[in-house]
Amino acid sequence: VVQQTVQSSHDVFICSKGHAAAAFYASLSGLKIIPESLLDEFGANDSELVGHVSHKVNGVSFSTGSLGHGFPLGVGVAIASKSKQVYVLISDGELNEGTTWESLALASQLKLNNITLIVDANGLQSFGKTDEILNLEPLIDKFVSFGWSCLEIDGHSISSLSAALEGRSNNKPKVIIARTTKGKGIKEMENKLEWHY
Repeated sequence: VVQQTVQSSHDVFICSKGHAAAAFYASLSGLKIIPESLLDEFGANDSELVGHVSHKVNGVSFSTGSLGHGFPLGVGVAIASKSKQVYVLISDGELNEGTTWESLALASQLKLNNITLIVDANGLQSFGKTDEILNLEPLIDKFVSFGWSCLEIDGHSISSLSAALEGRSNNKPKVIIARTTKGKGIKEMENKLEWHY
């Protein structure tokens, strides 16, 4: 259910996590929204499949790169479409952006229980470890202080993610902190900054 993105009549998914674009485009292909052959052009000169999710791709309503753009857009969609459930995937690096925290405060103030934020908390961002660049731990305490309903899960567990996504919280937006390891399952890539891109 993507609207950023594939949209059903009730749900919207926004992929704000820029460097997940390749996986997002593969999902669009799997849903038959874009042709599989287009995936061969990912990142090539003049390709519509650029490194951050782009509105030039069929099925995508708006571009979310650079850092921190997707979540504020998701809050806007949740405000405008209260009958829709809005899901936004961000990176832990996006928590460095002021617009993210402004949007967290606004979503709580407006009691947007139709938005779910998923934070891919893998501890790495473009230029280093997130705790060395801007340490925001403990994340749960910060989200709770902003008035959010919070869950922390193993982000590699599909069953844990599925269970966490179920239902709305009462008069609160919901955040799922998905603890992950960058490059999980490929020993040469696991937890290595050089594989960020």
